[in-house]
Amino acid sequence: MTGAVLLALTASLLLGTSDFLGGLLSRRTPLIVVLLGSQLVVGALLSLGLLVEPYDAAAGDAIAAGIVSGASTAIALAALFRGLAIGTMGVVAPVSALAVIVPVALGIAQGDPVGGMLGLGLLLAIAGTVLASGPELRAGRRAALSLALGGIAALGFGVSQAALGIGSAESVVTTLLTHAATVIGLLIVAFSAWVHVRLRGAAGRLRSGRAASPALLPARITGRDAAAIVVTGVLVAGANLAFAVATTAGALSTVAVLAALYPVVTVVLARQVLGERVRRAQLAGVVLALVGVGLIAAGG
Repeated sequence: MTGAVLLALTASLLLGTSDFLGGLLSRRTPLIVVLLGSQLVVGALLSLGLLVEPYDAAAGDAIAAGIVSGASTAIALAALFRGLAIGTMGVVAPVSALAVIVPVALGIAQGDPVGGMLGLGLLLAIAGTVLASGPELRAGRRAALSLALGGIAALGFGVSQAALGIGSAESVVTTLLTHAATVIGLLIVAFSAWVHVRLRGAAGRLRSGRAASPALLPARITGRDAAAIVVTGVLVAGANLAFAVATTAGALSTVAVLAALYPVVTVVLARQVLGERVRRAQLAGVVLALVGVGLIAAGG
């Protein structure tokens, strides 16, 4: 089980760092550009897995799981990056960590026993999230929206993790490649719609005699931002691979909750790099939520 634990913790480290970079980039770069650019890198890197194992078109469970996982991830990433961009990273990230409840619930539904430690962990995670979210809900509509987006991200990532675990039992490579192809396909559709809206806006401005809209890809997307998008994709690809392999070596519920420790990384980076200040009540809630996740890992 040690190998699975190390891989799950590696996934949490990579995810936490990628979330911080993605959220930071989304504050100055169109969200869809960050998402599509990083996921294209993910797809390119995961395709290298074909050198180790061929894509199995007959692996029905892996393909179905990859599609479900990819669709859920596309929605979750969009919600999370937007939430991190408009809200407090140190609060939105822990809310998204409640994704762990989905695979744990799946395990319980499949007959996994619920021990005292697991039950306590679930209660602490929920209570901590409520405490961390409370001050933000009173801070205004924008803050409340960021928390709602964090909740959507939690549900999406939870479904994605559960599906990855199910599909990887049949084929890791087939599941991950189907996952990546689904995410990229959906983001290409979203990107096309975004470009269409911008073109219509530019045409409308021209017809009304006003100045045209800015270029489709704003000049503020610098080489540094492009490099950061690539790094984000590399981190996500590594996290997906580590998580998928970990589920083949350990229990899905345990692996999922250990990987859900990624908000610790995001919170630390936000405090150190951005100097984010978190209210005492929120900090207590974050700590409770993360302790809860730890107890779930120990009890799962």
